[in-house]
Amino acid sequence: MAVSMLKRAWQLLAPGGFVLLLAIGFLRPHGLPAWAQGPISALPVIVLGFGIVFGWYLSSNRLILSLLVLVCLDRGIFWFPPTDSSPGSPGPVLFAVATFLAPVNLLALALVKEGSVSSWRGLVSLLLILCQPLLVLWLCLSEQTNLTSLLTTTFQLPLISLPISEWTPLSQPAVLAFGSALVLLTAKFLLYHDPLDGGAGWAILTTFLAVHGIHYGWNPTNFLSAAGLTLFFSLVQASHQRTYRDELTGAWGRLAYDETVARLREKYVVAIVGVDQLKQYQNQYGKTVAEQVLRLVAPKIMATAGRGKVFRLTGEELTVVFYSRTAIHTLATLEHIRKTVEHTTLRLRKLTRVWEGSRSSTSGSADIDLPVTLSIGVAEPTPPHLSLTVVTKAAYRALYEAKGEGGNIVKRGNLQIPSANTTPSHTGRIVAYSEFET
Repeated sequence: MAVSMLKRAWQLLAPGGFVLLLAIGFLRPHGLPAWAQGPISALPVIVLGFGIVFGWYLSSNRLILSLLVLVCLDRGIFWFPPTDSSPGSPGPVLFAVATFLAPVNLLALALVKEGSVSSWRGLVSLLLILCQPLLVLWLCLSEQTNLTSLLTTTFQLPLISLPISEWTPLSQPAVLAFGSALVLLTAKFLLYHDPLDGGAGWAILTTFLAVHGIHYGWNPTNFLSAAGLTLFFSLVQASHQRTYRDELTGAWGRLAYDETVARLREKYVVAIVGVDQLKQYQNQYGKTVAEQVLRLVAPKIMATAGRGKVFRLTGEELTVVFYSRTAIHTLATLEHIRKTVEHTTLRLRKLTRVWEGSRSSTSGSADIDLPVTLSIGVAEPTPPHLSLTVVTKAAYRALYEAKGEGGNIVKRGNLQIPSANTTPSHTGRIVAYSEFET
């Protein structure tokens, strides 16, 4: 549990949280020595250049357009400073409108399906963003005072007249936009674990500090560059995850498996895990429902696998590899996996959406309970059978035998094809330790 919580905290903080901490520590006035100010001044160009190149190469309109949003905000603040109090200056109005649109745009780009900038969806998004500077300049005209009066209202806590109520130069709609975008992106990241959503959330928080820090003399360009750097790192992280992770379940994929087995020694264990009811649900309710079941079950297997590394290679089964372990030593872990899934209650709503609920919770009249259990086949190399292929086949045979005996069983595979017929067992039987002995 502690390892799982630390892993989740690392996923939430990296890389955006660390970039933000570094920005606060070094990009503030006098945060770096004088000799480092020159290289830091080149940071915006470096981030923009690398972001555009990698965004184009990886077909990420989200990164390119998000950087464009940050550039527009930065140049607007630079050309029309919000601190300019001269009569007729468009700075305050432009600052209020731009700081409202920036988080809205970043949130909208996070909700749009990823793709190339040259696609029709990318071109439409690009056109909408490029039209916004013209809209902002139009709103800065003196004739549009009535339209901009709400956006230029400075933030004050309602019913409070203390000085702390005016803690930021941002308008009320801008603060609301930043807060709402941050909450929605955080919820989306916790739900789907997409690094791009986590990066966008940290970028919005960094962008808020960039515009809020003007009140303290901070250079917004430096912090907006840090926000762009977070988006770039998030794309690299997401690209790595898509390469090594299975998109449906989040388990490790084929490339990670090949690299793992290349490092295996003579002592290891292979377990093949299958959901007993998955084929039945696919035939009865369709492939989409079966995929949802597998997507909900897989994280529970990964969370309880302990030292085992969980892979999804092909098909409906998951493969768990244990380093430097024996089959007997993995029995407790595999039983924990089996029991955890056995006590999981899934429900099917309107024959289309699978969700997890407790046995005591009330459900709609149209909800259908979907019980799930696991059959697990496990095998380890024993001389002279040390080949991974032989061990994996033995684990698969044990899996099929477990399903043939009623399922919901952890069963050890024999490296030799068994000649005796198996006898049915009761559902939920725990294989005794003696059965793991050779």
